[in-house]
Amino acid sequence: MDNISWSQVDLIREVFHYQNRFEGSTMVFKIDYPVTEDSGFPRLVKDLALLAKSGFKVIIVPGAKENIDAVLKQHDIDSSYTPTQDGPVRVTSSQNISYVEMAAFHVASRFMTFFSGSRVDALIGNFVRARGLGVIDGIDTGHTGTVDKIYIDSLTRVLNLGMVPILPCIGWSPSGKPYNVPSDEIALAVSKALGAIKLFIVTASDGLKTTRLTPKETEEMIKTGSPQFMRELKLALKASQSGIHRVHIIDGRKEGAVLKEIYSNLGVGTMIYTDEYDSIRPLHSRDLPDILRLMEPLMQKGILVRRNPEQIQEKRDDYSVLEIDGSIRACGALHDWGEFQGEIAAVATEPNYTDLGLGRKIVGFLIEKAKKNNFRRVFVLTTQSQDWFESLGFKEASVDSLPEKKRKVYDQARKSKVFALDL
Repeated sequence: MDNISWSQVDLIREVFHYQNRFEGSTMVFKIDYPVTEDSGFPRLVKDLALLAKSGFKVIIVPGAKENIDAVLKQHDIDSSYTPTQDGPVRVTSSQNISYVEMAAFHVASRFMTFFSGSRVDALIGNFVRARGLGVIDGIDTGHTGTVDKIYIDSLTRVLNLGMVPILPCIGWSPSGKPYNVPSDEIALAVSKALGAIKLFIVTASDGLKTTRLTPKETEEMIKTGSPQFMRELKLALKASQSGIHRVHIIDGRKEGAVLKEIYSNLGVGTMIYTDEYDSIRPLHSRDLPDILRLMEPLMQKGILVRRNPEQIQEKRDDYSVLEIDGSIRACGALHDWGEFQGEIAAVATEPNYTDLGLGRKIVGFLIEKAKKNNFRRVFVLTTQSQDWFESLGFKEASVDSLPEKKRKVYDQARKSKVFALDL
């Protein structure tokens, strides 16, 4: 046990937390075809099998676009696309629908093979009722279709048996006519129909960053961002707007990406969330070990003044903590020194969460708290973080500008610089 670091213990706690929170929930995995061609694909399916064995209800929607293109090309069949409101779709004639089916089911059967190797039962089924798109701008789309209905009862029975349903990009009309249906559309439809708690968009791209976004932030990113992940972001936004609480975009080629995204606060991909992911609240006595853990490395470096549990408890009402899914990842305090001035102090964040801007969030919260308390000015004392506070709008000030009570206890030996922000 002595060889296990604190970070490992923290990770173990996160795993238990998320296992308890999501066990029995439905998760849909839309997996792009290039991921299935990667050397790490067997390990990805092994991780998905582990989830199924652990009590999660796993649904697979394999993408097959590139494989369909290859099969049609192999048989000297031209493949054309026509624009629609939701993007270009393949025109599927009666001559090539059989090749499209063959390519789609070949991809689905690869999942079956690897699930079998992990001793998890999987089933490729006709869970999608489809209808034809018909003629669009004068172009007959033939056997290209759209989702008309998801057979919820059939899917639920399969899931309740502990099996993994696999939905290829094929749907059928009530009379049995096959249609080529975009896998993105199927993934969205089945997520909505079954009330999935998560939709995973598993891609083959190394450009994804660990980011947590609200739907509004996602909209802004779509408006201003590069088109590199436009399809994934648009699908994620649609899913969020349809009631899917958490949509994840991850690189399926990364070792353990699915498990890391599910079982850790930080994750390894982009998450669009509509439920409460992070929140700031007052400090509770039970939080003392957590905030001391956050502050200790900074106290050792001299960035923060050393505080003991008794000192923090005495000023407990001044402190706030930022939680991510129930785990404290940042903290800060606002001390009232009179003269309508408040000191922002004890700002600390989990080092691994720096890119999420938690420090800015906690300081922003404390500034708003100061405004509500009718403070006219907030200030900080810092020895090593002046550039960061300047980036938040604070300006250097003199010690003489501090409230009298604070001046009397100012540590001349520490020689902290004063930075202030008028409210």
